Amino acid sequence: MASGVEDPEDVENTEEEKEEEEEGGEGGKCQACTWCDRMHIHISKWMLPEDLREKYLERANCIPPPLFILLISIAELGVFIYYAVMMPQKQWLTLSNDVLTNNPFSFVSNKRREAWRFVSYMLVHDGVQHILGNLVLQLVLGIPLEIVHKGHRVGMVYLAGVIGGSLASSIFDSGSFLVGASGGAYALMGGYFMNVLVNFKDMIPLFGIFRIIFIVTVVATDMGFALYRRFFTRAQGHSVSFVAHIAGGLAGMTIGYVVFSSFDQRLIKDPRFWVCLAAYLVCFMFAVFFNIYLQLSS
Repeated sequence: MASGVEDPEDVENTEEEKEEEEEGGEGGKCQACTWCDRMHIHISKWMLPEDLREKYLERANCIPPPLFILLISIAELGVFIYYAVMMPQKQWLTLSNDVLTNNPFSFVSNKRREAWRFVSYMLVHDGVQHILGNLVLQLVLGIPLEIVHKGHRVGMVYLAGVIGGSLASSIFDSGSFLVGASGGAYALMGGYFMNVLVNFKDMIPLFGIFRIIFIVTVVATDMGFALYRRFFTRAQGHSVSFVAHIAGGLAGMTIGYVVFSSFDQRLIKDPRFWVCLAAYLVCFMFAVFFNIYLQLSS
């Protein structure tokens, strides 16, 4: 009579074995839940050519999380809220020129001896449109890039765009002050854009076309606002430089392209990285000496 009844202990053992097999089947992909694996699959389609996706998925994980972009974005948003809300001014949609030029972060040509301003200017934005544009761009693009390439590589490209933007602005548009993280955001976009162009055939064509249209639209819109702030608001006081957008994009299309295309390689073994780094350092040193000369002659 009892031959058709299963032992409860056997049922529990069978269920445990099934769970272990399911967990073991995931291998070393990701220690998180199923949604994390699906996220990596979708991200790999947007960020990597087809021949690298399988290799990426074999070692993809969520550790460490994309902290660099998140922390940078929180810092930029916090500084904007402080100056927009805490500082006395008529409204907070657009910060006044007094606030933008009289703070310890913005890059102003007559304060070029304060070297930290060549980097810290990225924390200050001149209005809601400016801060939202940069935050959306670097979060939408930067988080997937950081998940794939990790924070140290994304941070390298981002800061290369920030520093290159301020140095280029100090030379080619020294009459304007500089605020905003557009140099870093454009560096990320420039590196990603070059990878889309070079690996267009290895990516889903519809995705490739959509990416190019998206990037061109974003650049055209943002550059339009930047040019407007630079040339059509001069009567209100100081003008905001737009050169950092161009310099950041160039940094991304060189250093960023090499970094993001070397997903499965060590950068120190890639000769393209050393060529781009050498070119960047030559431009960097020229800009540094140029600024020293201007400072001494003023």
